[in-house]
Amino acid sequence: GSTDNRMKWGGEKSQWKMFIEDVSVLHMVISFLFMGVSFLLLFLYMMFTPLWLIPALYFTWLAVDWYTPERGGRRSSFVRSWKVWKHFRNYFPVKLVKTAELSPSQNYILGCHPHGIMSLGAFSCFSTDACGFTGAFPGIHANLAVLAGLFRLPVFRDYIMCAGMLPVSKDSLEYVLNQRGTGNAVVIIIGGAEESLASRPGANSVVMKQRKGFVRLALENGAHLVPVYSFGENELFPQVVLPEGSVGRRLQALFKQVMGFAPCLFTGGRWLLLPYRRPVTTVVGSPIPVPRVSRPTHDQVDHYHNLYTEALSKLFHTHKTSCGLAETHELHII
Repeated sequence: GSTDNRMKWGGEKSQWKMFIEDVSVLHMVISFLFMGVSFLLLFLYMMFTPLWLIPALYFTWLAVDWYTPERGGRRSSFVRSWKVWKHFRNYFPVKLVKTAELSPSQNYILGCHPHGIMSLGAFSCFSTDACGFTGAFPGIHANLAVLAGLFRLPVFRDYIMCAGMLPVSKDSLEYVLNQRGTGNAVVIIIGGAEESLASRPGANSVVMKQRKGFVRLALENGAHLVPVYSFGENELFPQVVLPEGSVGRRLQALFKQVMGFAPCLFTGGRWLLLPYRRPVTTVVGSPIPVPRVSRPTHDQVDHYHNLYTEALSKLFHTHKTSCGLAETHELHII
């Protein structure tokens, strides 16, 4: 749009700075889309060459290290503080907004919405130190929970573990909420693959009505619930939304059932892979106190699910105008 051109030609950012930001974002997008599969194919190919020892050693290590992602992962402050993430943040730019304190004497489940195509706002705020999460919430360690299957991909699994990512499985999340003391925040992108298919510019749809597992997890572990909304996440990639019932849509649904994620038909800006430069503001809401209940009833789960949904809706409407949306924008909960 016009802002893109103004930034390009108006000299607000130098061409060199914009190029560095482009490369930083491209590195993240290419890693996300291709790194795991590329290493898997490369290692399988190397098994049949004189270099077979390299993949053999790696796969041996993988067998030994198989359960590490479920046991808190292997977070690296060094990787999380790389300079590349600052350039990544500045590309959009991504901003983290704090609305309430989170006490380090508690554990939290942060529900993040919407998924968008790649959840770049959540990644920037919770898997890197670029947006200042540690400074804003001292004593709180954030772990972004992502698709468990990603931790089966060679090398890529080690890379995302360094960023503090964990599999979004019950074992993995319970380990963090139970075995690592307090001051832990597990970030779950509640809408998942289903929500990514609803992502498109101008849309504010969250898939929530039937998603109650995170509430049950909060009750079983006495973790307080915190709603988080990333304004602008859906503006980054236009998506070709296939009509309900079409062959393409059915194939997407089948793929999602088998693989756990949905292949979105999106286009980026330049080089087809780069998201558009649109500001993303990730607003962290107030914690909802949740008691520890070892066997929560359906009524208890529904009660806290309703409280959470109301809090998310309130957060959206309170901050929508300051984050670039019109007063008329509604939050669609599906």
